[in-house]
Amino acid sequence: MNYLRVIVIADYNSQWPGMFDLEANLIRGVYSEVLISLHHIGSTSVAGLKSKPIIDIMPVVSNIEVVDKFNDKMIGLGYEPMGEFGDDRTHHIHIFQVNSSDVERHLAFRDYLRQHKDDAKKYGELKELLAKRFPNDIEAYLDGKGDFVKNLEQKAIKWYRDKM
Repeated sequence: MNYLRVIVIADYNSQWPGMFDLEANLIRGVYSEVLISLHHIGSTSVAGLKSKPIIDIMPVVSNIEVVDKFNDKMIGLGYEPMGEFGDDRTHHIHIFQVNSSDVERHLAFRDYLRQHKDDAKKYGELKELLAKRFPNDIEAYLDGKGDFVKNLEQKAIKWYRDKM
């Protein structure tokens, strides 16, 4: 079924961390035999940041090659393996192997925005502007924030490594 989804950017919701915690407990049960850690990432993990109201959850696993064997359990929780632009759920899962550079990138970005409120505010304002400009065009929305995010990620990774 093809339909247009409106891109919605919401003010920060103090219930998002609790929503993460509830879902994280279910996901821990699914991936327990390969799970190294589980993180709340993305804009909903940064207090005060405007965001699409979707909780991004990052399980870090010991072996990415075996996660497909857990698909039936994840489907049982209501998830559907659909790639980057999945269904209309309120939660999205981003699984990475423990040694992936994507783990550092996501954690650095989150932690940087938590500590640098001015950059977080600019990012939220950009997302809000793009959502108004391209309410039904996720590609244009993502393209519009692409350069800003890449620059912010580079700054965040440098900051993250320097503080280690």
